[in-house]
Amino acid sequence: MTAGRGALSGLLAEARALQPDTVALRRAIHRHPELGTHLPRTQQAVLEALAGLRLRLATGSALSSVTATLDGALPGPTVLLRADMDALPLEEESGLDFASRVPGAMHACGHDAHTAMLVTAARLLSARRAELPGRVVFMFQPAEESGGGALRMIDEGVLRTEDGGTVDHAFALHLTTRFDSGTVHLRAGPTFAASDRFRVTVRGRGGHACAPHLGVDPVPVACEIVQALQSMVTRTVDVHDPAVVTVASVHAGTAANVIPDTADIAGTFRTLSPATRQRVREGITRVAHHVAAAHAARAEVTLTEGYPPVVNDPERTAALHDTAVALLGPGRVHHLPGPFMWAEDFSYVLERVPGAMAFLGARPPATPPAEAADLHSCRVVFDEEALAAGAALHAAAALRAGVPDGAERG
Repeated sequence: MTAGRGALSGLLAEARALQPDTVALRRAIHRHPELGTHLPRTQQAVLEALAGLRLRLATGSALSSVTATLDGALPGPTVLLRADMDALPLEEESGLDFASRVPGAMHACGHDAHTAMLVTAARLLSARRAELPGRVVFMFQPAEESGGGALRMIDEGVLRTEDGGTVDHAFALHLTTRFDSGTVHLRAGPTFAASDRFRVTVRGRGGHACAPHLGVDPVPVACEIVQALQSMVTRTVDVHDPAVVTVASVHAGTAANVIPDTADIAGTFRTLSPATRQRVREGITRVAHHVAAAHAARAEVTLTEGYPPVVNDPERTAALHDTAVALLGPGRVHHLPGPFMWAEDFSYVLERVPGAMAFLGARPPATPPAEAADLHSCRVVFDEEALAAGAALHAAAALRAGVPDGAERG
């Protein structure tokens, strides 16, 4: 038994009926954002929202995670559905009447909405347990923005089942205002980039600003390294396997008439393949050392590995595409022509389990695309009407997970 088009249409209607509860939970979390691994208030809100459902609930030990498991009445695979819960260290300027009440913290990446959608999906699937194949694991994860919360939950066993098995498929959604509200956008292969950090300390020899020839000024050396890094990317990286190197911080000196001993450069580099990731690592190190040496200075380079790329499995992406079409209609589902260079720690899950992450458009209808603030902006505003589609798509992905590959999914 599998869920057909009619059943999925009913699912969307049920999600819309639950919309007031979805919005209320989203706004409650939005008002009280929490950062990092320790999200006690958010965790409690999720546990209370799931109370009374036929779920096995577990909380993390290394972080404030929630794992909820629902057993279906039919045989089938184990499907993981994931939502992240943490906020960003931003001062909110959205103007919303439910804006953050926590100074210096804001849900600017949609994680509050991700959490609310997944709670609603748990309600939808609990009500349809009789037609649910296999098992669903609802993964409510802290520390996506920093700390790799997904990897910590994996270490604590989120991908392992109680009977000694493992999760078979994994799905996640991410809001964005880049697309029309309620539309779904996805692609097979790399969808998010790997994101790594670098720091370069240029060591010279300080002195008086009136006599730079008596020292080794690290400031122009640092400036030259910044420019050389951009040339390095354009001249050594294949445009069809792109890299983005961004210098986001340059610091040197304490006074206008003092040449400092050191200058510090810091930034990120984002790539889509292991080969280009390694090429950029080597390139940053080479450029920094050689430019510094050309000016009788020294460069110390520190590279910090971040999240790997999000790579969608082709079969699972096709299944999610077909499910979204059956649920929302073909005009609401679109192929992404290329990846985004954002980073996401759902990548750790997809390294271990075939699955897919898709974008859910949530741009307010009255906002022109060119004027819509997007992820990580202190002014971002999401259209809450999109949340019903997201909750229903989560549930539909689990309901249709038992459809054989290549079979008719409609």
